[in-house]
Amino acid sequence: MSLQVEKLEKNMAKLTIEVSAEEVEKAIEKAYQKQKSRISVPGFRKGKVPRKMVEKMYGVGVFYEDAVNDMIPTAYEAAVKESELEIVSQPKIDVVQIEAGKEFIFTAEVAVKPEVELGEYKGVEVPKSDVSVSDEEIMAEIDREREQNSRIITVDDRAVEDGDMTVIDFEGFVDGVAFEGGKGTDYPLTIGSHSFIDTFEEQLIGKNIGEEVDVNVTFPEEYHAEELKGKPALFKVTVKEIKKKELPELDNDFVEDVSEFSTVDEYKASIKTKIEEKKVDEAKSAKEEAAIEKIIEGAKMEIPDAMVDSQVRQMAEDFARRISAQGLTIDQYFQYTGLTSDKLLEQMRPQALKRIQSRLVLEAVADKENFEVTDEDVNNEINDMASAYQMEADKLKDLLTDADKENMKRDIQVKKAVEFVTENAKEV
Repeated sequence: MSLQVEKLEKNMAKLTIEVSAEEVEKAIEKAYQKQKSRISVPGFRKGKVPRKMVEKMYGVGVFYEDAVNDMIPTAYEAAVKESELEIVSQPKIDVVQIEAGKEFIFTAEVAVKPEVELGEYKGVEVPKSDVSVSDEEIMAEIDREREQNSRIITVDDRAVEDGDMTVIDFEGFVDGVAFEGGKGTDYPLTIGSHSFIDTFEEQLIGKNIGEEVDVNVTFPEEYHAEELKGKPALFKVTVKEIKKKELPELDNDFVEDVSEFSTVDEYKASIKTKIEEKKVDEAKSAKEEAAIEKIIEGAKMEIPDAMVDSQVRQMAEDFARRISAQGLTIDQYFQYTGLTSDKLLEQMRPQALKRIQSRLVLEAVADKENFEVTDEDVNNEINDMASAYQMEADKLKDLLTDADKENMKRDIQVKKAVEFVTENAKEV
């Protein structure tokens, strides 16, 4: 095999790879041996047709496609290794020459990892996050707990109020004529849920059980039923039941029921601590993200489109696997959401570019600071992975190839770079 490397614009390269005529002959013969049991020619038993006869009948190139598909992966892999390029995309393959008795020549156009010229990366300024916890936030969290422990009670001594759960009968009319789908019996409706059009729900407030109400509304212009779009309508409604949620009192008994604490003050203190911890974590993530964003803004790098294309494809494959784990095919997902494959890829592209930029600047920081990766770092990473995969660390270690270990070390360096730029960022 021989190789020529041509550097192209925007961190692209073209590899011209030449495979010897001898290897071409071996690949063609291999293709023939693989297919001959399926070839039938009058006068010959199946599987016994000479290769020259097959080539005479079906054309000299009858086995070329299989031969090419056999040669390209091995030759390309060897070429990548010989080139010493850090390739960051799938190759775009073009066959230049395939002919028995001659060299096989093909080209592979690839993206090469861009060089990064870092700007300021120590002490970049980022917004300071507020991690204080207000009384309102504490009460909002407690009210959510009270809501989850509420009970439904029937109301029969007052009219409908906002937030009530009612049961109604209704029938709708347009121009005095009842319309299809406009009638319901024993229909559950929560006032304020806005599940009915216009001001339907508001007009039931103040009405009593058994009272028939005329509700006047206008269908929206974008309504799904063409014949009702923008039309005024009258609904005759009868309120049959009124129910409401009754929240438990915030007292020591409630606290003992929902937590390990005995008093309201202890419970509030624990809620405050949880909110603080969450805010601190969120603030750390926000600082980290803002610091990396600042470093990206100050860096210079030319990212080839093919590199972004590869990242988008990887993200789409990961997304499809997550959807599959939820019991959906990607086609079903598209059907339910109205998205298309092209639209999904388009939506993922900005995020793919940001991932690439982040990785490149963090690797550049790691190289600039010359972060060391110790055996302890690697062992800790393996232990974390083993725990995530629920397997023994030693068994996982045995499964890792040298390439896996090198990638792991690079990932550890990137993590160190994240910690470094975050710790050195200035909050303003």
